Amino acid sequence: MVSFQCSTTRYVLPSLRKKKKKGLEMEMIPENPVSEEKPVRVPVPAVTKRQLPRLAELNELLQFRAPTLDPVKRRLESALNIPDLRSVAKRTTPRAVFDYVDGAADAEITARRNRAAFKNVVFMPEGLRSVANPDLSTVLLGNKIGVPLVFAPTGYTRMMHHAGEVAVARVAQRHGLPYTLSTVGTSTVEDIQEAAPEGNNWFQLYLTNNDALNNELVDRALAAGCTTLVLTIDTSVAGMRLKDVRNGLTIPPSLTVQTFLDMSRFPYWWINKLTTPGIGFASLRDFPGSSADVANVLFEPGLNFEHLVWLRRKWPHNILVKGVLNPADAARVMELGADGVVVSNHGGRQLDRTPATLDVLPSIRKAVGPDATVILDSGVTHGQDVVAAIALGANAVMIGRAYLYGLMAGGERGVERTVEILKSEYRRGLQLLGLNETHKIHPRHVSNGSLPELARQTLAEHEPQSVNARQLEVS
Repeated sequence: MVSFQCSTTRYVLPSLRKKKKKGLEMEMIPENPVSEEKPVRVPVPAVTKRQLPRLAELNELLQFRAPTLDPVKRRLESALNIPDLRSVAKRTTPRAVFDYVDGAADAEITARRNRAAFKNVVFMPEGLRSVANPDLSTVLLGNKIGVPLVFAPTGYTRMMHHAGEVAVARVAQRHGLPYTLSTVGTSTVEDIQEAAPEGNNWFQLYLTNNDALNNELVDRALAAGCTTLVLTIDTSVAGMRLKDVRNGLTIPPSLTVQTFLDMSRFPYWWINKLTTPGIGFASLRDFPGSSADVANVLFEPGLNFEHLVWLRRKWPHNILVKGVLNPADAARVMELGADGVVVSNHGGRQLDRTPATLDVLPSIRKAVGPDATVILDSGVTHGQDVVAAIALGANAVMIGRAYLYGLMAGGERGVERTVEILKSEYRRGLQLLGLNETHKIHPRHVSNGSLPELARQTLAEHEPQSVNARQLEVS
């Protein structure tokens, strides 16, 4: 085969073969007809235009963060969410103290269930709604609060950081949020009233087996201006917290050599503990006996509905019953005069293998009706958790571990950072859901089941309608 190039077209001549004929003549026979190939286009590589870098562009791109000399501020600025605060707290606090906050009872199944329930939540956002200037506030027990958060009661708080409950109460007052002091707190109601005189201060009550002590605790809370009494009902006996036992954080303490050596790695923590007032049950400081004697008084195996009846007669303000998981119990305490319930499994620190509070929340709301106050406790570590809880029936949520991580990470500034993070996450979640007010959160926006189930709920509430586009109303 012979080829030749003409202009941009390449021609190929067929191969010739000889055919014999009679005599001397021969004929050239082409094997194939003449063919014309398509033009071959060779791509020209793109040429990148280059220039010398401009100083103004470099200045815009190479903007470094200014170094932070304050180590506490530096740690808190690096924390973008509650797990980050938890990591900081773990690095800056003795292991035994961190485990006291982070741990739970027995196999810690309930604690994991609490978080798993929030992880399984499915949101259904709505589009074309204005979310400008969102209003995060809500009304709780007749008081407007800045965001649906309540600081839960925690024990031994000054063990986590020497500022303790006083620091938390000050942050709560600045943000217009309720703060709940525990009966086993390391500060008194008088300390809290002095630190946050304008705060919405609550008192959590463990009804003891000593009637005189019960009366004293209630009277002091009333005199200190507490607006709400929170009766905890899930501590008839103490849960088994294995990490605390292994670390020696028992009553009385029985520290191991390993625990002591680990604590010695945190001189800042030791210095603050040794140079500030001793840690103990501040509200029970005048009660005679050792810490073990006090602990024996605190747990009342005989706690029953009659104690609630007595408390309702004695306390003139709001009463919430904390530790409710059973819808029948929720309905009963409301009948006996409670103003609301706190759906709580004590953060998984009492009876293990109980249901996640988010899973039982809808049935509790159904049992107490639409007007009762319902607060969800246990497992809240993200602002979107707050959205989910409200959609499933809560008026607000309690946070415990979340702010204790902040307290261990940076004292009062750490608690402030906790609120900043949760409030920012809540605002963003509300807006991305297509809402600009807390009270617009509705069950149709969330499901703790499957996506098809949520889709069916949404379709049922938004049946197709024939509308004029000019008259379309957007709720």
